[in-house]
Amino acid sequence: MADGSRAFVLGATGQIGMATVDALLADGWEVTAASRSGGRDDARQAAGVRSVALDRDEEGALAAAVGDGHGLLVDVTAMTPAHTRQLTALADRVDSAVVISSAAVYEDDEGRGFSAQDGPRGFPHYPVPLRETQRTAAPGDDSYDARKALLEQELLALGDRMPTTLLRAGTVHGPYCRAPRELYWVKRWLDGRRVRILAFGGRSRFHPAHVDNIAELVRLAARRPGSRVLNAADPEAPSDAAIAEALGEVLGWEAETVLLEDGAPEAEQGLGMTPWSIPYPVVLDMAAAERELGYRAVTTYEESLPRTVEWITGQLRDRDWREAFPALAWFFGDRDPFDYAAEDRWLAARSG
Repeated sequence: MADGSRAFVLGATGQIGMATVDALLADGWEVTAASRSGGRDDARQAAGVRSVALDRDEEGALAAAVGDGHGLLVDVTAMTPAHTRQLTALADRVDSAVVISSAAVYEDDEGRGFSAQDGPRGFPHYPVPLRETQRTAAPGDDSYDARKALLEQELLALGDRMPTTLLRAGTVHGPYCRAPRELYWVKRWLDGRRVRILAFGGRSRFHPAHVDNIAELVRLAARRPGSRVLNAADPEAPSDAAIAEALGEVLGWEAETVLLEDGAPEAEQGLGMTPWSIPYPVVLDMAAAERELGYRAVTTYEESLPRTVEWITGQLRDRDWREAFPALAWFFGDRDPFDYAAEDRWLAARSG
């Protein structure tokens, strides 16, 4: 029988994993923190966290690490059908689980989802707010959203064998992010830019989820095990323009804001397209988490920004942004998000 006081956190050195370890420790759990590196900082050593190096893709490694069992398994990194099979195989050794899914599983009423947003059918047009009852992608292995949908389906099917809470996270933010969206504005401030260009009239809303709020949901779900899916997000979904203004306040950055309206051809070339710029809003309904878990957010987007900005600027010190954040460089691909020459040419033509 699993030891009900022991928690096993898989992906413990990532931004969600670290916040989760801290939240569970504060709630009285004995935590095993598993990651590829097995790394841990001095604070976690002092707190008595047991850290283990684990490559989950190595055959049998996860099962061996879990051992005779734990009261709680938290999986931050589950992505593939193989990962799903690993988790379902642990049903007789884990009392309950909390697994990070994604809001990317949602489809709109016409069957459009995140994986098809660049296709001919365009970006999904979701209801506002998005509830957990909204249709989702078909489970499969051909896209990120399909793999997450498969993960959800298989784990929910376990029922009482291993009650699992699946958290459909919004756009994750906070310190230690591998691809922090906030860099888009922080670097402009560091580079001395005095203008902010925003596509879609600055009205885009892409619901953020701070790591501490996700960790709070994990903590609460661990106290109230169940087979369920819940949204995971901050209390509000600020607009693209509001995010730019909030970062400006934290940075002490005075800049002119220029809005590109919907359908502007310049936006198709990337002008004004921030990491939050989407044609239709993605706003998650948090009522179910509040009702089922008693969830109350521990921070807001605006309250969390100073610490995030401090961490980003520290990472950029004496380093090119691509070196500091290679995952973000991959996200932008061939597009240079800091093509100031193109911005200045457009601004000059606009004013002339």
